[in-house]
Amino acid sequence: MKRLLLIFVLAVGTFFSQAEEITSPNGKMKLIFYLSDGTPVYQLQLEGKTIIKSSKLGLELKDAEPLLSGFTIADSKTTTFDETWKPVWGEQSEISNHYNELEVTLNQSATNRKMIIRFRVFNDGLGFRYEFPEQENLIYFVVKDERTEFAMDGDHAAFWIPGDYDTQEYDYTKSKLSEIRGLMEKAVTPNTSQTPISATAVQTALMMKTDDGYYINLHEAALKDYSCMHLELDDSNMIFKSVLTPDAQGNMAYMQAPCTTPWRTIIAGKKAGDILLSNITLNLNEPCAYENTNWIKPVKYVGVWWEMITGKSSWAYTNLPSVKLGETDYSKTTPNGIHAANTEEVKKYMDFARENGLDAVLVEGWNEGWEDWFNKSKDYVFDFVTPYPDFDVAELRDYAKSKNVHLMMHHETSGSVRNYERHLDTAYQFMADNNYNSVKSGYVGNIIPRGEYHYGQWMVNHYLYAIQKAADYKIMVNAHEAIRPTGLCRTYPNLIGNESARGTEYEAFGGNNVDHTTILPFTRLIGGPMDYTPGIFETHVSAYNPDNNSQVRTTIARQLALYVTMYSPLQMAADLPTTYEKYMDAFQFIKDVALDWDKSLVLEAEPGDYITYARKEKGSENWFVGRTNDEEVRTSEISFDFLNPDQKYIATVYADAKDADWKTNPQAYEIKKYVVTSQSELKQQCAPGGGYAISIIPVTDKLELKGLKKL
Repeated sequence: MKRLLLIFVLAVGTFFSQAEEITSPNGKMKLIFYLSDGTPVYQLQLEGKTIIKSSKLGLELKDAEPLLSGFTIADSKTTTFDETWKPVWGEQSEISNHYNELEVTLNQSATNRKMIIRFRVFNDGLGFRYEFPEQENLIYFVVKDERTEFAMDGDHAAFWIPGDYDTQEYDYTKSKLSEIRGLMEKAVTPNTSQTPISATAVQTALMMKTDDGYYINLHEAALKDYSCMHLELDDSNMIFKSVLTPDAQGNMAYMQAPCTTPWRTIIAGKKAGDILLSNITLNLNEPCAYENTNWIKPVKYVGVWWEMITGKSSWAYTNLPSVKLGETDYSKTTPNGIHAANTEEVKKYMDFARENGLDAVLVEGWNEGWEDWFNKSKDYVFDFVTPYPDFDVAELRDYAKSKNVHLMMHHETSGSVRNYERHLDTAYQFMADNNYNSVKSGYVGNIIPRGEYHYGQWMVNHYLYAIQKAADYKIMVNAHEAIRPTGLCRTYPNLIGNESARGTEYEAFGGNNVDHTTILPFTRLIGGPMDYTPGIFETHVSAYNPDNNSQVRTTIARQLALYVTMYSPLQMAADLPTTYEKYMDAFQFIKDVALDWDKSLVLEAEPGDYITYARKEKGSENWFVGRTNDEEVRTSEISFDFLNPDQKYIATVYADAKDADWKTNPQAYEIKKYVVTSQSELKQQCAPGGGYAISIIPVTDKLELKGLKKL
């Protein structure tokens, strides 16, 4: 790691009545800060283009004077910082963290309270946060409201989901900012637990595009001990205002100085790829908290999951309407005959994982309590250690070891977080004793303690507590229905996955919009990887459950592409092994594709339309390309100029057949092999809901080239 740290202290006095300016290291991004009648205000420009107009800053406090006005500048410092750091896993093996910083200390003379606003200006955007140093007149305080503004310089096109204190599981809407209000009612679709905020409130990461072609993204980073931020649009003035998630009493955050808020982030660029390749969110988080990370490994897995999501099988062992842990004697109950998490079924999945080089098998519904877990506001719902009679923990543990695969634990809390924390140490110890090194946790339903929301400060603290506690047992965490990521995986890399968006499961609940996976990398994935669970080859759900007429809105070729375009060190082959066995030539790409990368490039991108990534496998010369397409027929044109010019490669292209279509012919694909070099180019048609995937492997034996066409 290399660091360069230079500190310049600016003059004090009358200068503070003037605007403070600081630019990015390359000079293209400029921050302007000033006080307007004692109110903090900032602006952001990119090469003279206004990204954020004059926007006010500050906080309202409960039972105390607000931190909004009456300020003078007590001190101001600028700093330059430059380092290169190596993530435990990631889209790049090395990440540059280079910014210029402005630290402004404000004094509110009427109350003699101090507040610091720290700005970090990167080549591709800005991060800023509020800081509260130790002081006599501001120690314990409660945030009533955060009044951060993001003033837009126009009626931009936006890709948004409704602001909600409990869920992000919505389809994205593309509209002008001025159209959000009129489209909100339609955008709020039913969910198990949801609390929509208002007619113009949306969630971050919010993706926008200006009329003159600039791309802007608003989000937050390092969300800890604070509540999640949403954005509410004043659509008369095109100003977004922060909206925090309240607790059961209506308060937003409980603070004790010295302390800080999370970072508010603005990423901006002239190309869509500038947003996708930004590392601002990660760079605003602290370095890895663990000295030893050898136990943290990327995971490719299968699971007893899709057959239950589709309704083919059941999580529950019986059909009893009511059960009580420790009282219901399952040995005396009648099995329903469709319980998926049974010993013999799980062994079949482990055999498939072993035969195909996969790392783990996720098993859901293995533990007692699934009969009445859902939507009952039940406190003692699971104990996370007691299996159903047909699930032999010891036998499966030993079988997994013999196959050199891991079982992946599942901890569904049903929103009963108090119950989960009571059992957490016991549950993690059970995992350690039985050779489980990763867990998928879930938070379906309303939260207990009742009145708390999924995204309030109390739950934000719980999610982090579960991750930190897991590290004590060397366990990796994949959290579903949790707060959307804000780059904490840099600090806590055992957080290897999150759902926190509308994933593949909704394809069995009526379907996602066809353009969904062309938007998620610009929104949800800005904060960290997603356990999207791709790899669905049987797109007609009725093939598994005749009562379910849902269709997965994709072609097989695009399902392969998602392993590249939807970045995650945790990737599931989500369909059933019996289905994969029908398409093993296409499944080969899932077997081959890497999980961890040296380098990632965006070859083509337009939010809502298409994304084409090229990624180089970490520690290897292998490259993989993925293209995800929206509902229109499009032609992708890419160059292979990213390849080593002194090397020949074999490119295996998994593409839509000419007559492929997600709706009418989803399983039509073709596989072709070519010889490629850095001079090669590809022109490939992509079907509606389609795409393509390419594995690019260096040639080691000239005999491999025999009969192959050069591209």
